[in-house]
Amino acid sequence: MKTTLISLLALFFVIGCTITITPGFRQTPKAVPDTITTPSGINQTSKAEPGTILWEFEAGHWVSSSPAIGADGTIYIGSKDNKVYALDRTTGTKKWEFETGDWVNSSPAIGSDGTVYVGSLDNKLYAINGKSGVKLWEFETGGEGSSPAIGPDGTVYFGSWGKKDKKLYAINGKSGVKLWEFETGGDVSSPAIGADGTVYVGSVDNKLYAINGKSGVKLWEFETGGDVDSSPAIGADGTIYFGSRDYKVYALDGETGVKQWEFKTGHFAASSPAVGEGGTVYVGSWDGRFYALEGKTGVKKWEVKIATFNRGVFSSPAIGADGAVYVGSFHSKIYAIKTESLGLAKSPWPMRGQNARHTGRAPKQLK
Repeated sequence: MKTTLISLLALFFVIGCTITITPGFRQTPKAVPDTITTPSGINQTSKAEPGTILWEFEAGHWVSSSPAIGADGTIYIGSKDNKVYALDRTTGTKKWEFETGDWVNSSPAIGSDGTVYVGSLDNKLYAINGKSGVKLWEFETGGEGSSPAIGPDGTVYFGSWGKKDKKLYAINGKSGVKLWEFETGGDVSSPAIGADGTVYVGSVDNKLYAINGKSGVKLWEFETGGDVDSSPAIGADGTIYFGSRDYKVYALDGETGVKQWEFKTGHFAASSPAVGEGGTVYVGSWDGRFYALEGKTGVKKWEVKIATFNRGVFSSPAIGADGAVYVGSFHSKIYAIKTESLGLAKSPWPMRGQNARHTGRAPKQLK
């Protein structure tokens, strides 16, 4: 049995679906091959039948990182074998690999110049040349780094996990020099960035924070009844949507932090929401259900059961241009669910990773 397969990229990863690996799973790592397996006769995506595996690449261990896709189509992804990989999108051939000091659970972000930013359990954030795989710089913290986000000016924002470090960092993307840090009361989620540069981030101290992206000064905080480890999403009108382990999904005014509404699920809501065209909010819960909520009011439009209670949805959904939402479950399945949304909302940060390519980079157009 192969240790880890990176496959179906053209079908699932390109649309941004996050797959969560169940903790406790163990297998013996294998050596990383320099070649990939391509099904016979398939050399172009356009010639393949829907559902065909176009290629697969075997890493040395788990792949719980979500891929990011560069402007030239290169796939960047991390693995528990301590490495970051760059793969050709058409063939799956390895372009390069970069070795860190521990598991790469963080999902990469890609700068406008192609620089790849990614965290590792070795407590470092790395900047890597996207073409060559050469390290540009590294920044060390006191804990594992969350998946980074990149501001319109190139500033890299990321949170840190661990008993010794509970901070949100702002780093100069070119030099790796720290611009500021903001301390929370717990592990910090992957950030979202608003149209005015405000950084929104959750923490396992039960709070969501709004931070001035330039200065690191707190603008407001909102306290829930449980850990906030989901990444926020932002609606077209600036509303902030996020889930909490108090079983609720929240909508807050992005400027003031005032609660607009809350929606109670049957278990914790650690899935990061996605906002569709038209404003519908899609989010999963550990209760095994996937919900569509009216963005303005929080009223449930529909729900579908895709897993069992207490073994539910941790995955963050992605929205396709065809109106389908793609999401994974802890039952080892990926679902495509028909919706009324034709693509993502036109907002600064409508889903985890900002867009379906998961570049983690905010658009340059500001208010």
